[in-house]
Amino acid sequence: MERTKVAILGTGFIAHIHMESYARFIPEAEVVAVMGINQNEAKAFALAHGIPQWFNDLGMLLSESDAEVIDICIPNYLHHKACMKAAAANKHVIVEKPLAITLEEADEMIGICKKQGVLLMYAEELCFAPKYERARALVEHGAVGNVYMLKQAEKHSGPHSAWFYNKELAGGGVMMDMGCHALAWFRWMNKNNPVKTVYADMKTVLHNTDCDDNTLTVIEFENGVTALAENSWARHGGMDDRIEIYGDKGVIYADLFKGNSMLTYSVDGYDYASEKAGSSQGWSFTIFEEVFNQGYPHELKHFISCVREGTKPLVTGEDGRVVLELIYAAYASAKSGAKISLPFSAKVKYPMELWL
Repeated sequence: MERTKVAILGTGFIAHIHMESYARFIPEAEVVAVMGINQNEAKAFALAHGIPQWFNDLGMLLSESDAEVIDICIPNYLHHKACMKAAAANKHVIVEKPLAITLEEADEMIGICKKQGVLLMYAEELCFAPKYERARALVEHGAVGNVYMLKQAEKHSGPHSAWFYNKELAGGGVMMDMGCHALAWFRWMNKNNPVKTVYADMKTVLHNTDCDDNTLTVIEFENGVTALAENSWARHGGMDDRIEIYGDKGVIYADLFKGNSMLTYSVDGYDYASEKAGSSQGWSFTIFEEVFNQGYPHELKHFISCVREGTKPLVTGEDGRVVLELIYAAYASAKSGAKISLPFSAKVKYPMELWL
């Protein structure tokens, strides 16, 4: 079988997750190159994962590797530039969330990919997470009747890298980092029904940053469904990710991690319990098949299938743009204290300017 050739941009946490997904679960893909801003880190990543080429320059990667798909796993502010260059070189593009920093960047990314006839695929793994997809299938089969409310919560004690706390590099705080998951999942569950209003409350609770680190966001859809997103970088004790689905004939509760872990006691601690868990001394919940259960392999396998078969992705650049528009509205709502009606747009350098 001829495999689809992929290049990964980035050498950080999410790049390792994507690499594990390709290596373990997607035999029809072959990672042929990696790019890192630091040449030594790119080389170390390549040698660790058996990747034949490594670069610290995107232009060289595009010209010297035979990658067909560019998988963008670099900081938010670099998404736009990398996508534009990759699409101009006739490469299909996968972009980790959020799609871009601004709506203007998103529009340019969507535009050039359409012009070049390449796929722009928005990496939102919650739309592929097996447990959450099982919950969606139950809804589709009428298990809870007509859905009237959705909830999604993702909380932990803060991101992996310092750039997340810099609004000019990230575009915003926890709303940009994790709120995008909830907003994309709400739309996925509600069959992309248009959003009517957005209301948000935001605070900076724990970290020394001018970015938001604790947010509550209420979405009202035009079909009457209400959705509540709880996102926090201020919650200690490791990753918490859960959903609730309320219908007029039932309810579904699902936790992404509980049920995928082993209760463990260790006097001295051990190498890794779970994402954001901190110390593994004493009692801990040891996660297993973390990457698989979060949906990353399913997401990337689907994207590679779209490239190979010429089909439309389930989550597109346009979907990523809508999520970004909702993030704009959430920051504007947190500033004004009022609901923001959609559509919404503003000329800003980065979305959280609307909150400052």
